[in-house]
Amino acid sequence: MNLRALAGFAAIAAALAAVGFGQSWSVSLAVLNLCLISAVMALGVNIQWGYAGLFNVGTMAFAGLGGLAAVLVSQPPVHAAAAAGGADLLLAGAAACLTAGLVWLVVRRVPRGRLRTACVAVTAVAGYFVIAAFFDPAIEAIEAVDPSTSGYLGGLGLPIVLSWAAGGLFAAGAAWVIGRVALGLRADYFAIATLGISEIVIAVLKNEDWLARGVKNVTGLDRPVPYEIDLQQAGWFADMVGSLNAGALAAASEADRALLLRDLVIEASGIFVKLCYAGLFAAVLLALLVLSERALRSPWGRMMRAIRDNEIAAEALGKNVYARHMQVFVLGSAVVGVAGAMLVTLDGQFTPNAYHPMRFTFLIWVMVIVGGSGNNLGAVLGGFIVWLSWIEAEPLALWTIDALTAAMAHDDPLRIHLVEAAAHVRPILMGLILLLVMRFSPRGVIPETVRR
Repeated sequence: MNLRALAGFAAIAAALAAVGFGQSWSVSLAVLNLCLISAVMALGVNIQWGYAGLFNVGTMAFAGLGGLAAVLVSQPPVHAAAAAGGADLLLAGAAACLTAGLVWLVVRRVPRGRLRTACVAVTAVAGYFVIAAFFDPAIEAIEAVDPSTSGYLGGLGLPIVLSWAAGGLFAAGAAWVIGRVALGLRADYFAIATLGISEIVIAVLKNEDWLARGVKNVTGLDRPVPYEIDLQQAGWFADMVGSLNAGALAAASEADRALLLRDLVIEASGIFVKLCYAGLFAAVLLALLVLSERALRSPWGRMMRAIRDNEIAAEALGKNVYARHMQVFVLGSAVVGVAGAMLVTLDGQFTPNAYHPMRFTFLIWVMVIVGGSGNNLGAVLGGFIVWLSWIEAEPLALWTIDALTAAMAHDDPLRIHLVEAAAHVRPILMGLILLLVMRFSPRGVIPETVRR
């Protein structure tokens, strides 16, 4: 780790400590957890862009599929919904597979020309009507089963930690399908295609209630860490908090000691839960970072950088550029899917309306650019810098406005206008950070280092 990286992470640690002392340690740890998840997403985008130069702006879709995995893996199955429409849904799936197989068979066996086009069209249209004959009644039956609380099939009822791997698999599978369609396009058209497909995926998540309740949301997801209420009722936890705060408890009167201990236990339970999340997320980030670094320094990584720098020369040397692009596109998307499942696990709910390009595309790309594309550690640092700046921009703006307008009346129009405009500081700050980085360190805070 070079001096820039050490200085950058030291500055992030100092900033998180300042948030802890200035606001609260619960807020500081909440920001830390989101920084860790953002760093994983930035790492996934860096694998695609930094390794191979793939301009994928569809990260929102892969994060959404990771969140869907958290629902389908951890939620208990809704047996009434499965009984109402499960059989017809399976038949619709079988009809879809049969239609796809027949289309593939026609393409393989019928010579190119009008006859093949007509056969493909007829097969696809006929298959559509067969699928709809089973699919539409199944969906109506499933969504009619107690829609206020369920109205969907539910999941497998497994530990939610398993959904992190499943989120990676979901995103990888979607990336393979998207790659088969879009990877042959030129870079700018590839970016447009991934952006459009990501909007389609999110639209499906919002509108297909039978899958994960759509915009009705799925709440109360399982946790991989203890619940605060359980910690507050555990004797060992109260004893631990009491021993850590023995001085403050001893200074309190006997009448106030029980109330003080109760308040300390409530506060400590939230901090303990966030520390547990931070440990899990940090372990995932560290494992992915180590694997990414090993891949980047391997012959495969050197080949990917050669393809990124000059595709024509690499292809002339016998490298299969399309296959390598597919590999790196699937791998990077899988990492983003893991992060998407982690985010839904942290939130405890799946809300498709929360997926929008500003958060899951623009900010992630800013993280990679600011940190240093092509450098895994730089992408991680960029994730911390950008998300911490994004979260704390508004509180800092409000604090500054309060300091500058302390002499004004609370109902002063200028003061009210400045307070209302504080939320707009966030995009302004992102633009300012990008401008400063592009001016003084165009390759990022930690530039890519090429070892020869």
